[in-house]
Amino acid sequence: MTTTTTATVPFLDLVAQQAEIAEEVLGVWRSQLESAAFVGGAEVAAFEQEYADYIGVRHVIGVSNGTDALELAYRTVGVRPGDEVIMPANTFIATAEAASRIGAVPVFVDVDEQHLLIDPAAVEAAVTPRTRVIAPVHLFGQTAPMGLIAAVAQRHGLAVVEDAAQAQGATGASGRAGAVGEVAATSFYPGKNLGAAGDAGAVMTHDDGIAELVRTLAAHGSSAKYVHDHIGVNARLDAVQATVLRAKLRRLEGWNAARREAAERYTRLLSGVPGIRVPRVRPGNTDVWHLYVVRVDERDRVMAQMSASGIGVGIHYPTPVHLTAAYAPLGGRKGQFPVAEAAADRILSLPMFPHLTESQQAHVAEVLSHAVRT
Repeated sequence: MTTTTTATVPFLDLVAQQAEIAEEVLGVWRSQLESAAFVGGAEVAAFEQEYADYIGVRHVIGVSNGTDALELAYRTVGVRPGDEVIMPANTFIATAEAASRIGAVPVFVDVDEQHLLIDPAAVEAAVTPRTRVIAPVHLFGQTAPMGLIAAVAQRHGLAVVEDAAQAQGATGASGRAGAVGEVAATSFYPGKNLGAAGDAGAVMTHDDGIAELVRTLAAHGSSAKYVHDHIGVNARLDAVQATVLRAKLRRLEGWNAARREAAERYTRLLSGVPGIRVPRVRPGNTDVWHLYVVRVDERDRVMAQMSASGIGVGIHYPTPVHLTAAYAPLGGRKGQFPVAEAAADRILSLPMFPHLTESQQAHVAEVLSHAVRT
């Protein structure tokens, strides 16, 4: 008699990533402990230069997390209390939260039905005299339509602040994510394609003045010790995180290539299965597949069945930001952004990470295909 054990497939395997870099990171960490070089310093500066070279931007400023990075980016292009920042409704709340912390007003717009990226026509329709910034989000690992967004911004004299937290290494027709707008922000939260061993983030820009201002604001508004030119924040990047990021950056292209291969396998396995809509890449984009997001009917039932079978799944994101309790004061209502709202009821994120195996993916596809049929 044989016993069959259900295979377990995690949604994300960070342990495998850490195992690849452990020895080189531990050696540097040991020297940091001995020298007490914990905040800023040579490791941070080296990472900033290496990441700038990687994405093709003049300046990278490492900061404490992605939300701080967004707030700093908004502030450096002149966002003030009462200004409006246009952004997609289906994003993580930090895109809006960072604007709200300044006293600015998030203005949500719908997304395109095919790729779930910010809709340039909706952006154009949302511009008012109070609009200061357009904040396109590079969602799930592919870049927003930056050429069309830039054209809207140019017509109305607006700044573009990229939210590139899900797209380290992604490219589009206009260039690499994080190197297209006036300024960009990213998160290095551990689950990102390029993730730290805790919270970390960065601001990216070609503009020397913006870069200098970000550095000043992130250090209590101080350009020199005890010289405070602005009311800033404490948002500096720790050296221990820079060490992890440097080690992972050296592997990022290979890891992103592995994600692309995994995405292609999922698409082969799932295309044509009734009830499953696989994601599509926008023309001109090279996706880095931070997430592989399918759309299914009866999503919650399917998700529960997959979880019961040992498959790690997620939803990114279950509630469009305009419908969250936090943003109820803005008067958001159901039906306001039909594409984002319809997607929120159907999207399901499958396991996706560089070390995902073919057998794990086959099991995921088998369980998902069975779940949508029952």
